[in-house]
Amino acid sequence: MAEQLRLMAVHAHPDDESSKGAATMAKYVAEGVDVLVVTCTGGERGSVLNPKLDRPDVWANIAEIRRAEMDAARAILGVDQAWLGFVDSGLPEGDPLPPLPEGCFALQDVEVAAGPLVRLMREFRPHVVTTYDEEGGYPHPDHIMCHKVSMAAFEAAGDPERYPELGAPWQPLKLYYDIGFSKGKIMALHEGMLAAGLESPYEEWLKRWEDRPDKGPRITTRVECADYFTVRADALRAHATQVDPDGFWFQVPMELQQRAWPTEDYELARSMVDSPLPESDLFAGVRETAHAR
Repeated sequence: MAEQLRLMAVHAHPDDESSKGAATMAKYVAEGVDVLVVTCTGGERGSVLNPKLDRPDVWANIAEIRRAEMDAARAILGVDQAWLGFVDSGLPEGDPLPPLPEGCFALQDVEVAAGPLVRLMREFRPHVVTTYDEEGGYPHPDHIMCHKVSMAAFEAAGDPERYPELGAPWQPLKLYYDIGFSKGKIMALHEGMLAAGLESPYEEWLKRWEDRPDKGPRITTRVECADYFTVRADALRAHATQVDPDGFWFQVPMELQQRAWPTEDYELARSMVDSPLPESDLFAGVRETAHAR
């Protein structure tokens, strides 16, 4: 019998798991894969982006509320979840940018901060890991740190000489960057809205994109998961302080999303197995070898 396949998704804050790769995770859960979401911080410095919840009582209990939201989203997605225990760095604003708060995640030593993730990798023993690219997907200090810690842990987890006190070595076989937005995807959704006679929320976004690099050419792997977009939307709505249910992320009708861009997209960044590109499965090349490990 083949070994149980395992996927680990490393994210910066509670809610990131529901906006990045959530339908992929729900699809794999439905197929019997063990999925563990690792959340680096508690999201303590996140904004309240739902105007209905922008209240003093919510702000006073934001850390507890975000944990409860994470529990709800985890249950919807059907995944397991673990906290690394670091403190949210916040998103600095202004010119010049203010210093980051003392003790926050983004200011940790990478080798030290990677330790708890190495321990989890050795305990859970994922075959595949997903995380953010070198820009963090977008340049939030916690997202960039999440990338650094994920890469350090991936390289160290299988080395018996590194972190020997953190369990028996385990080498994940593949690591992917989540490519949440590409110009092709935004254009497909934008044109789909216009063709349906609807106002597109992406018009200004596309204008701003003219001088920004497109990560579309970096995509190596497209996972068909449109059947799980509704699960993704439900999980995102569970993070009620972080998303406005009447806002930007819910303006494109579900059927149009499923038709215009039915995949979630990734860049294969590290691999210990052979799998021809392009791929349609994060476990391509792993399924054939997992039983032998």
